[in-house]
Amino acid sequence: MSSRPIRITTTEQNISFDVGGHDPRKTSTALDLVSGCRDQTSNTEAPTKISEDRHKEMSSPFISLLKVPLLLLLLYGFVCSLDVLSSAFQLAGGKVAGDIFKDNAILSNPVAGLMVGILVTVLVQSSSTSTSIVVSLVSSGLLEVKSAVPIIMGSNIGTSVTNTIVALMQAGERNEFKRAFAGATIHDCFNWLSVLVLLPLEVASGLMSFLARVTVSGFQLHSGDEAPELLKTLTEPFTKLIIQLDKSVITGIALGDESMRNHSLVKVWCKSSVFVSSVNVTAAAAQNCSAELHCGKDSNLTWIIQNISKPINTEKCQHLFVDSGLSDLAVGLLLLAGSLMVLCSCLLLLVKVLNTLLKGQVAKVIEGVINTDFPYPMGWLSGYLAMLIGAGMTFIIQSSSVFTSAMTPLIGIGVISLNRAYPLTLGSNIGTTTTAILAALASPREKLPAACQIALCHFYFNIFGILLWYPVPFTRLPIRMATALGERTAKYRWFAVLYLLVCFLLLPCLVFGISLAGWQAMVGVGAPFAALTVFVLLVNLLQSRSPTHLPKTLRSWDFLPQWMHSLKPLDKLITKTTALCCSPARLNDQDVVIVSPDTINIKPESKKQAEQWYDNPALSLPEEISSEPRVFRLRGLERCNSTPL
Repeated sequence: MSSRPIRITTTEQNISFDVGGHDPRKTSTALDLVSGCRDQTSNTEAPTKISEDRHKEMSSPFISLLKVPLLLLLLYGFVCSLDVLSSAFQLAGGKVAGDIFKDNAILSNPVAGLMVGILVTVLVQSSSTSTSIVVSLVSSGLLEVKSAVPIIMGSNIGTSVTNTIVALMQAGERNEFKRAFAGATIHDCFNWLSVLVLLPLEVASGLMSFLARVTVSGFQLHSGDEAPELLKTLTEPFTKLIIQLDKSVITGIALGDESMRNHSLVKVWCKSSVFVSSVNVTAAAAQNCSAELHCGKDSNLTWIIQNISKPINTEKCQHLFVDSGLSDLAVGLLLLAGSLMVLCSCLLLLVKVLNTLLKGQVAKVIEGVINTDFPYPMGWLSGYLAMLIGAGMTFIIQSSSVFTSAMTPLIGIGVISLNRAYPLTLGSNIGTTTTAILAALASPREKLPAACQIALCHFYFNIFGILLWYPVPFTRLPIRMATALGERTAKYRWFAVLYLLVCFLLLPCLVFGISLAGWQAMVGVGAPFAALTVFVLLVNLLQSRSPTHLPKTLRSWDFLPQWMHSLKPLDKLITKTTALCCSPARLNDQDVVIVSPDTINIKPESKKQAEQWYDNPALSLPEEISSEPRVFRLRGLERCNSTPL
């Protein structure tokens, strides 16, 4: 009996074995019979499979078309939930924001004004509300324009918290969360870096307030119409059925009107009229009534007829909480919980629908339109075109928060790369200032100069920030900072919540408290902290670029306690405290690391394609790495082993 080797080839590996007991000259074997049965079966099933494939191909465009209305509906719910979320924050913290603005002596301190702008905008979740309060303070003479500029800078920082909150909704998938959080925090990094440079410049020279004053005085400004509010036209019919606010209460408290403190922010009456009544008023002294039409005498008294006007409420508002009897805080907390639930649901479904729509050839087309630069030597124009697109879209919808928040899930699923999201965000900053300028031009005559100066200061702040951090590629630090933050949150997901608490609550409160103690306390605390920060940055730079120029001790941070140079001890503590709601197997998982295109060993000509795939996972990988196992590594400042993920 002879044996012959038979090699069966699979996609995973080659398996070889011998089949014995059969003569190759024989006409049939068991293996041949099986293969023959398979051939006959495949021949009979071929028409059925072809018809099924054709049916799928015909139904696929129809299903995609049905997903488009669903996508628009989810986007509408997402935007409406953002609007209700802003109203909830104003109900919960609006009066506190008015109290913060009330002390104008504190606002004259530029650092305190900056922190007030951050805290108030975070509390009310609306930069337009905080800006309108500042305009009212300036127009009433309670605050100078120069003192208002730091508040506007802080408002610019505070408004970026919305898209950072939106990024938290994509924490379920690690790589999506990494990209989404980096795309959201790129706005924060730009604003913080701009403030660090422009705030001292403004305090020393008053450059932006001077330019705004010269611009206003150089034009004959007249009141005009506001910009068309396309987004509010679409969303207000729905959001007004849920809640309507009387925002004049917050402004009144900030201006010192104590009677407003007892008023509710929940609007009850939407229409009112003026009732005029005529009453007899006794004059204080005798008057000659011969020439008076509404005047008379009664013995020794002189009386006149006087018209008294009194506003009367005529029509109640139609929303859920008009007659609820609940306090503003209770209504705010209810709306906060409901809006966050709707926001999470819409965002998760939005990401799933986008993932099914934006794949394959569609992803390639979108990547070619959004992320691809112009051919050499005009590639540098691509970023500025993206700025124009971001400014135009923000001008149309009149909300930078909505634009950047809607862009965040697209960054997370890889449709928009981080390098393209940066100029889009900068353009959105410009777009929101142009709408603010048009809104300022629609202000009453007494508030027109102050409103225009505040809006122009906001405009110049963003223009100078773009000049600092965009034209030269080396100066685009916000991209590198946001990438580092994204990598850190990919490794430690709780770091995103810590970042929100520190940057938008704890740090502003701490600096605000120190600023109240005076310049001496600020210099005493700030100077050593700034010197330590600069030292750490320089040592980190030398450690990564030229460690031989450092002493042996400083070539790594291992000489310090682990909690001073690593988040791993804090991660272990958080892991233990949350062990009840996590799988027990998670504590025993091996180290998991995150992919980065720099760690993939490929040819230089495929490097760009790999980076495009990393930003947009729906695209196809280069052939030389698509079949090879990818090495997942994390680039960061950790000096110790990776923590369990």
